Amino acid sequence: MSLKLASPWLLLSCSLLLLAACSSAPRISAEADPTADFSRYRSFAFYNPLAVEQQGYSTMTSNRLRIAVRTQMEARGYSYSEGNPDLWVNINAYLQEKTSVSTMPEVDYDWYYSYRARAYVSVPHWRDRTTVRRYTEGTLNVDIVDARERRLVWEGVAVGTVGRMDPQRRDEKIDQAVSGIFARYPYRAGAR
Repeated sequence: MSLKLASPWLLLSCSLLLLAACSSAPRISAEADPTADFSRYRSFAFYNPLAVEQQGYSTMTSNRLRIAVRTQMEARGYSYSEGNPDLWVNINAYLQEKTSVSTMPEVDYDWYYSYRARAYVSVPHWRDRTTVRRYTEGTLNVDIVDARERRLVWEGVAVGTVGRMDPQRRDEKIDQAVSGIFARYPYRAGAR
């Protein structure tokens, strides 16, 4: 096969792979308070208790979320300080069972013998094919709060389909979701 003939197929294959990768990634949104002065923030701490730890104890997932968020905040120049932070970071996550119903029309043909035409005749009949899919949707919120004013200044949200997975894969997915959320956080510590 020549390169000229192979390039459209290669382009199509790459496009399909890219679309498949995008469909499995969470939907991410973020919103900032336009009146907040992010240049004055230099330190952060986690809100106590975190929304994901409402039962009064930490879990493997909440610990992984803390590590991922702390890594992202420190990568942006913020220092961790429990004493008197400029920002509080709160993390919330929840799961919700969802049902997706889709209907697609289908046609099938039956053959009947027509005595008038003295031949077999195809007769279409239509029906709807309904597909029901149950899945779990997970939502991860990262809230950044001005500690002095006790006011939300930035929020990032990731929403995606969640399934059972081993702990290592779960940690990778958490890191990817938190990284995706912070990709929408354009601020750096003390930057003017």
